[in-house]
Amino acid sequence: MTDPVKLISSLKIKGLTLKNRITMAPLYLGYASPDGTVSPLMLEHYAEMADSGAALIVVENSVVDPSGLGSPFTLRIDDDRFIPGLSRLAQTIHDNGALAFLQINHAGRYAFMQDKLTPSGIKIGELETKEMSGADIDRIVECFASGAKRVREAGFDGVEIHGGTGYLIVQFLSPRTNLRTDEYGGSLENRMRFPLRVADEVINSVGKNFPVGYRFLADEELPDGLHVEETAVLAEELEKRGVAYISVMAGTYDAFILPEYIQKEKQEAYMAHYAGEIKKAAAQTPIITAGRIKTPETAESIIEQGTADLIGLARVLLADPLWPKKAAGLIDEPIVECEPSCSLCLRRTMVGKPAFCSQWEKDRREAFLNKIGEKSEEA
Repeated sequence: MTDPVKLISSLKIKGLTLKNRITMAPLYLGYASPDGTVSPLMLEHYAEMADSGAALIVVENSVVDPSGLGSPFTLRIDDDRFIPGLSRLAQTIHDNGALAFLQINHAGRYAFMQDKLTPSGIKIGELETKEMSGADIDRIVECFASGAKRVREAGFDGVEIHGGTGYLIVQFLSPRTNLRTDEYGGSLENRMRFPLRVADEVINSVGKNFPVGYRFLADEELPDGLHVEETAVLAEELEKRGVAYISVMAGTYDAFILPEYIQKEKQEAYMAHYAGEIKKAAAQTPIITAGRIKTPETAESIIEQGTADLIGLARVLLADPLWPKKAAGLIDEPIVECEPSCSLCLRRTMVGKPAFCSQWEKDRREAFLNKIGEKSEEA
């Protein structure tokens, strides 16, 4: 393997020095306690992720309001009572050698409770939802800002706004899900109003010296959805606001079930070209790309070519928590690859079970199942 010179080089973002270009992209595994607090299982998991050698760990999907919970086993940050557990989580990541960001989110129409907050009144199964009022919008924007302040108080190095995967922020941005006729709907300028209000209020709430990253949906991968021509404009606006980075992804839950997306998702670095497009629009902002980046050679090439500045590993790092150390030549063993045809981690979280990886060795899988009280490896 050619030495990954760029991959293991340092990078400064908003006053922070990343020891290399490898980050852990946020990955929901269902490890939080049922009350939304940090569990021992979560502390153990993030200790291992931080010890992997990755420079930055982005903890997934902490919810800024109970109406935005996508699952009972999701972290919460809507009240000060959650700060002590999150502080332990941030400290655990620091103690194991990595910087720590926490992602804040609202699931919108993907929330699991009946009273869903959505930009437009839509039908979800037999459930009718109501269009969010101006007061609803103001309240949720404030919830994002308050959540970000708690992230800072908990001792994290930065906060990431979740503007991906089709959650509430994307639901306002997309012409598929935003059918409003007021100042939040219609033109791209209006549809960007809610995402940019969230960004502005989060930045104001934590101060300009506290890094604010943005998980960014470049394309919905749906014919009638968002495409990069529009999202590139949002990237330009985020750069003007001085975000710490833009973490680029593509696809939403509506796309994830389509055969063409499922086939594309099996390809290495299948989202990198979108990062390259967003890099053109926000050239002065560090860009993270993800999407099954299996090998250090591919990661090095992406950075060398200027497609992105940082590499995000999610399921790849779950499959092999030693990936960064192997990439740096600190461990001379083959990388254990995430299996493209496997969806065990996703299938488990979809039915409310904590996820594990089919590529783990048998002893580790059995120890994990014993820990969570399962007797067999049923998915």
